[in-house]
Amino acid sequence: MKYRRAKKKEKTGILDEYCQNTDQNRKYITRKINSRTLLRKTSRRGRKEIYNGIVIAALVKVWKIFDFPCGDRLEPLLKDEVERLRSFGELKIPEEIAIQLKKMSSSTIDRRLAHE
Repeated sequence: MKYRRAKKKEKTGILDEYCQNTDQNRKYITRKINSRTLLRKTSRRGRKEIYNGIVIAALVKVWKIFDFPCGDRLEPLLKDEVERLRSFGELKIPEEIAIQLKKMSSSTIDRRLAHE
């Protein structure tokens, strides 16, 4: 932005012109510029998604099988019982999905099941 790179006299001129054109208060404009709301990018990069929809669907199914426990109680069940459910045919998921279910933390489980 031109204002950020300008010296003090240039900033004064930019602010004077902007205030005159928009009829906005000078202090309001400086606060807006300094709060960086005008400089933010429109999209955030964010973290890469680890658990896709297939993993979440399997998680919901296991959650229903074990009668809707919270994440703290479901986490040890996932670690112990996913293979048993797969062997009985209750849970038809590939090996990589089963590994992801076993690695899921209790707080992630709670976040992923919040909408259910």
